[in-house]
Amino acid sequence: MKGVRIIAHVCNDIGGWGKGFVLALSRRRPGPAAAYRAWHRGRAANDFGLGTVQLVQAERYVWVADMIGRCGVRTGGKGVPVRYEAVDTALDRLAGHAPGLGASVHMPRIGCGLAGGRWSRVEPLVEQRLVRRGTPVAVHDHD
Repeated sequence: MKGVRIIAHVCNDIGGWGKGFVLALSRRRPGPAAAYRAWHRGRAANDFGLGTVQLVQAERYVWVADMIGRCGVRTGGKGVPVRYEAVDTALDRLAGHAPGLGASVHMPRIGCGLAGGRWSRVEPLVEQRLVRRGTPVAVHDHD
């Protein structure tokens, strides 16, 4: 897909950035890590929280969508960290931004790595919130 691209991924709600997909992202584009950490540090005065999205311009035609869809980073008494409702809300918010940028959305199987989610639950959310609304989406599997 040519043109503006949004790289979408799921982040945790505790400010951690340093494992999984973000390692590869940070190697090529260091700006989004700093923006995410600043967003988290300023959470008392901004919208940082489950279901929210921060768009960061990483290059001329590349944006990164930090979607808060994980509660913490570890599996515990409340199950795996992914929160499907938060992922759904974040995707809905992302769907509001992509057309204005004329962007396609690119992502790993969000919420399914360190977040512990199942793609069979996430894929229908991506389909409903983005694809059915006309936003081109490409899901990339990491080798």
